[in-house]
Amino acid sequence: MTDAPESPVAPRPSTIHAVAALAGVSPSTVSRALNSPDMVRQATRQRVLASVERLGYQPNRAARSLVLGRTATLGLIVPDIANPFYAPFVKVVHSHVREAEYALFLGDTDEDLATEVALARAMARQVDGLLLCSPRMPGARLRSIAATVPLVVANRLSRTVPSIAMDFGPGIGQAVMHVHALGHRHCVFLSGPRDSWSNQQRSRTFASACHRLGIELTVLGPYEPFFGGGYRGADEALATGATAMFAYNDLVALGVMSRLAARGVRVPEEISVIGFDDIPMASMTSPPLTTVVMPIAAVAKASASILLSLLAGTVPRRPAGKELATRLVIRDTTGTAAVPSTRSVVPGRGGTERGTARPRS
Repeated sequence: MTDAPESPVAPRPSTIHAVAALAGVSPSTVSRALNSPDMVRQATRQRVLASVERLGYQPNRAARSLVLGRTATLGLIVPDIANPFYAPFVKVVHSHVREAEYALFLGDTDEDLATEVALARAMARQVDGLLLCSPRMPGARLRSIAATVPLVVANRLSRTVPSIAMDFGPGIGQAVMHVHALGHRHCVFLSGPRDSWSNQQRSRTFASACHRLGIELTVLGPYEPFFGGGYRGADEALATGATAMFAYNDLVALGVMSRLAARGVRVPEEISVIGFDDIPMASMTSPPLTTVVMPIAAVAKASASILLSLLAGTVPRRPAGKELATRLVIRDTTGTAAVPSTRSVVPGRGGTERGTARPRS
């Protein structure tokens, strides 16, 4: 009987002691050469690096974190990972920090404030820096978290925490001028979450732009920022007699269009619909959705750059204002104003608030 061939033995991983022996230095010198290169001579560091490459040495990440007091990880928290708006934001941030040799932990709050606070507190203890996209927590909470970890806020402005946000003014102004040119004089805004900074800014900007052009604006909501929120709000919007609807985001607009189709209301012949975000599905609907385009990639890259600058101790570079400006893209859900509806206005249902911005005489 012949002996079975022996299984090949996997090579043992190199150790810091093997690197030190080959380079003719101590293990502590190897550690300094890799982690604090300014503390060793250039010739010594070159010998260490050559030995590392020859032996295929891989430093222990956990041990290195203990020595340096850093984890080489960053945290990113978004309100809803299933919302198509946040997917490109996550992708751009991940690509940017990966180039800086950071891993990224992702958290999803499911649009819940308590979950957001709990996640931020937990991540702050585990990462080198934290990025919050569209956070709902109050300023005091942001400051308390910023006191424990380098923190950057995206899609919201803060007076005390490094932040960057999109400029809603240009896109909303273009949207209001567009419907005004089409003859619309009574519009509805289906608002989003009550505690959302973005919703507050959009509500104020729509009201101001409509007031300047003499358009009556009825504000309905708040609605959940999903398809179902728009589906629910469409009936109430129709009851106002308005000829055009502004939606908090594209998902709400898509819900509106679905409900209008179910009721046999034609878009844009009987009512115009304008979304916000320009998610991929906006151009795939029938008819394609007129919407305000958000420069999400620019904000994602800028916010990641600011966080990396904070960690490096350098002055953050911010993009030019035009890079953060929103703009209107006109598709097929807006048209000339129909004859004013004879539908009667009914009181709001399901916790809906009703507010009206009317032009002054």
